[in-house]
Amino acid sequence: MGLNEELNLLIQSKYPVVFFESIDEVYALRQLKGIAGQLGLDFYQWSLTDGLKRGDNDSAYYLSKEPVKALRTILDFFSPAEGAPTQPGLFVLKDFDKYLEDPLTLRLFKDAINKIKNSKNTFVILSAEYKLPKEIEPDSAHLVGGYPTEEEIGPLVKETYTELRQSKSGVTSSINTEEFKKIISALKGLSAQQIRSVINQCVAQDSRLDIKDLEIIETYKKKVFDQEGLLEFCLSEDKDNIAGFVNLKRWLEERQDCFHANCGLPAPKGLLLMGVQGCGKSLAAKIIAREFNLPLYRLDLSRLYSKYIGETEQNLRKALGIVEKLCPSCLWIDEIEKGFASSSGDIDGGVSQRILGTFLTWTQERATGCFLIATANNVYQLPPELLRKGRFDEIFFVDLPDTQTREELFKIHLKHRALKPEDFDLKLLAQSSADFSGAEIEQAIISALYRASSEKETITTRHILEQVQSTKPLSALKSEEITSLRSWAKERTIPV
Repeated sequence: MGLNEELNLLIQSKYPVVFFESIDEVYALRQLKGIAGQLGLDFYQWSLTDGLKRGDNDSAYYLSKEPVKALRTILDFFSPAEGAPTQPGLFVLKDFDKYLEDPLTLRLFKDAINKIKNSKNTFVILSAEYKLPKEIEPDSAHLVGGYPTEEEIGPLVKETYTELRQSKSGVTSSINTEEFKKIISALKGLSAQQIRSVINQCVAQDSRLDIKDLEIIETYKKKVFDQEGLLEFCLSEDKDNIAGFVNLKRWLEERQDCFHANCGLPAPKGLLLMGVQGCGKSLAAKIIAREFNLPLYRLDLSRLYSKYIGETEQNLRKALGIVEKLCPSCLWIDEIEKGFASSSGDIDGGVSQRILGTFLTWTQERATGCFLIATANNVYQLPPELLRKGRFDEIFFVDLPDTQTREELFKIHLKHRALKPEDFDLKLLAQSSADFSGAEIEQAIISALYRASSEKETITTRHILEQVQSTKPLSALKSEEITSLRSWAKERTIPV
């Protein structure tokens, strides 16, 4: 059900109060005004700066800027003179939650709510963050919006582009239907104003709007969400940039259309990737997002923890609330075991146990458009509740790369540094780097580049081989842990 339909249904269901949580006030007001027109309701809006206004009137009701006086004015509407007609209304109160801490304002608002119960009148509190006194909550509905749907993003992009062409000469575009769909998908999760801003930025750079602007859009989103501090927007990766992972790639190919088309099957819920450090779990998360054509947001559980009682749980609920607004999307939780390692509650006063409970509830009730990717290095620190069947669609084990995969890894990392793989003996390098992780292979190439540069030589197989032979891999330093991990995963997981 779309946001307009939800709003319409709540108002027709005679909820006296609807809390509309939105970051885009202009977009939300336009929606509310349209719904008022559809339902034949008078449209009113109030703010501390403008007072109470009806419809498109520029002038406000007399002395209605103060919340108390605005509420008294509204209460007069519900007690008209005898014989006067009463027209039901939709009353949009901007940031009104902030003034309900005042006892008199709260009392008057409760009086107003009691007056309109079972009538066609509705109060809509429009604010960027949900917060209501307990006395009001039983009479209210909570709705999150302010993010245009994919159906709304397309016309918004076209409208912004048309305005740019009219105001600036030489503006062009070269986007086919498939590319336009990709741009729309990339813009998902931004407000209407943010979409306009980033399209302006794309065109301002080279007077063109094309598929190359995807990078600008993704960078813009990364900045937007890094400001929040709880979620980080991550750039996705192409599957050609990862070696091996054959079973995972096949699993993704079989399900990649289920998020964007009605295939008659339930949409995938999530994956747990566990295994040896440095073997590509984080890269795999970015590739999953690319294959599903979904934006990727990373939740760092360590950022949630606070010294103040209750704030950690509140931070988690806030982060998950943001994720819900951004669906369809991928949520990536890196090193998930570190966030819930103390879930017994003995160390942290029960904080990790409470956030685990909140998280598990969310995994069961979350929107179907959110695909969860969790990565873990130490399975023994994971709470057993997380591993229960049904939490994730599948658990994949990421082991150290075999000889063929190591050869692919050398080829990928050499290409990334503008080197020709055919100039190197890849088979020799792969055989010499037994039990090396992908991260260790990459570091060997980087170290070889430094050595060759210091010797004023062009890098060769010899330089890389020297670095490989002088490196003690993690598998040798932690052989007992890796053996134990492999033993656990053998009967419980699928190899990637």
